[in-house]
Amino acid sequence: MDKVDCLVIGAGVVGLAVARALARAGREVVIVEAAQAIGTGTSSRNSEVIHAGIYYPQGSRKAALCVAGNRALYAYCAERGVAHRRCGKLIVATAEAQVAELQTIEARAIANGVTDLRWLSATEAQAMEPAVRCVRALFSPSTGIVDSHGLMLALLGEAEQHGAMLALNSPVLSGRVTPEGIVIRTGTGDGGNAGADHSADHSADPSTELLASHVINSAGLQAQAVAASIEGFPAAQVPPCFYAKGNYYSLAGRSPFSRLVYPVPEPGGLGVHVTLDLAGQARFGPDVEWVNEIDYRVDPARAQRFYAAVRAYWPELPDDALLPAYSGIRPKLGPAGSPESSADFRIEDASVHGVPGLVQLFGIESPGLTSALVIGETVAHSVLGGSVLTSGR
Repeated sequence: MDKVDCLVIGAGVVGLAVARALARAGREVVIVEAAQAIGTGTSSRNSEVIHAGIYYPQGSRKAALCVAGNRALYAYCAERGVAHRRCGKLIVATAEAQVAELQTIEARAIANGVTDLRWLSATEAQAMEPAVRCVRALFSPSTGIVDSHGLMLALLGEAEQHGAMLALNSPVLSGRVTPEGIVIRTGTGDGGNAGADHSADHSADPSTELLASHVINSAGLQAQAVAASIEGFPAAQVPPCFYAKGNYYSLAGRSPFSRLVYPVPEPGGLGVHVTLDLAGQARFGPDVEWVNEIDYRVDPARAQRFYAAVRAYWPELPDDALLPAYSGIRPKLGPAGSPESSADFRIEDASVHGVPGLVQLFGIESPGLTSALVIGETVAHSVLGGSVLTSGR
């Protein structure tokens, strides 16, 4: 049986950031990824926004890691030549009744250490974005956009420069806790989702076993399935997983916006907002669609639900201007309407679950992209003898 110091499960943006941090610290690192390429799941199916840390409860990991991650990500992108833009964001109130919500957002942002928000009148907001209609707005100059795939390539490249190795098409089939370490059995077939099909009989599958001193489960949507497959890991420590799908639609024609525009948040998400890619193309989304399985198809008819939401702040949106683009799925720790649906990141080591050498990452949704570098350093700190509990609560 081959042995390895650190085994990272999942080559999304967070898994790659963890691998980078561990490799830079001089640890031997192997990354196993179920799919045929890096970052094919949540990491590449989002708004590609660099968040400022505005929305999250004070003292939460999401708040602490996002605020620190915002600074770290801008610096990293500049250093490594990753395409990005600090374009800024308007959060708009389209009715007087929503101004109180903007005040709540501002207070939460200040409590989190975000001190650069600026109030805009309707006239000031329209001077910045002539197409926008609102009664008041908050402007966040620290919000931006990033090439998520370029970021992941940079993280992988740096990890490999420090000796890390990547194995694609290597879904985790099972694992077990032993006195010598954690044994992880991976498939060697044509990929699939990490942790999938644990009810199937894999006894005849070609597979590889690795004995790892440290295992970091960063399997995203399949993190719970991977955790449940590890014999000796307490089942009570595996939280449920729920899927919140977000659909995106691109704008046919030229975008009238130069900045991001967000409405006040809605349950489960931040509302149907305007984001831009680095070429200036506008897209709208995500909405929140609770689903029971991973299905990335985008229903063209669902765009009809977007028009009223978008026209609340952009009345001139033309008919039939929204075209299906893509979708992403957020791993939620609770069902729709429950407090757990907005639960904090869970980054848990032996101090929480009692299994030495194992770090579990559950519910890593937005702002996971923004927070990735700092999550990586947090996990590396745990592996190197610290505690993940020092970041957030």
